[in-house]
Amino acid sequence: MGPVNDTNKHVIELFEQTGAYLHGHFRLTSGLHSPEYLQCARVLQHPKFAEGLGKLLAEKFTELAQGQSIAVVAAPAIGGLIIGHEVARALGARFIFTERDAAGKMTLRRGFAIEKGEVAVAVEDVITTGGSLREVYEIMQEGGAEVVAAGSIIDRSGGRADLGVKRVALATLQVTTWAPEFCPLCAQGQPIVKPGSRPS
Repeated sequence: MGPVNDTNKHVIELFEQTGAYLHGHFRLTSGLHSPEYLQCARVLQHPKFAEGLGKLLAEKFTELAQGQSIAVVAAPAIGGLIIGHEVARALGARFIFTERDAAGKMTLRRGFAIEKGEVAVAVEDVITTGGSLREVYEIMQEGGAEVVAAGSIIDRSGGRADLGVKRVALATLQVTTWAPEFCPLCAQGQPIVKPGSRPS
């Protein structure tokens, strides 16, 4: 586990209390395998918890924005939808989200648009490699937004994921992951679960 502070401890306790901190054999969205999984939906199903986590992230984004008013919050569907909406509500900003098209490319749909010069942040529930959040950041930047930060409730990378912009997390963990060919749980024949929102 990364540096322990009050927020980090509170968030991990919330995940444990709601049964959202799972142990087993998991295939992550990144393709990596892990003995641990954080199922944010089990925490965010409770509006009070979602609102509280959104406010905490909004406070961190406000600090990073250094006096600029954040106009838009963007998140990748589906994992970032609830927390992104709550961050936007806490900031008094609008909320948009990206989706993958049939070819798997992240894109803005549903009539969402970015205004040139808009101050923006990108939000995800959990990051491991930061790939999805980096894609959101790039879409926002290509649209002309000034992306001041990206963040997540949980950072599973131990702080190593490169998002291309300043970033925040409410809790940082150093979670064991393996490439599939080096996974000891696969070698032991343990069944694997793909618990995320994207199909295997």
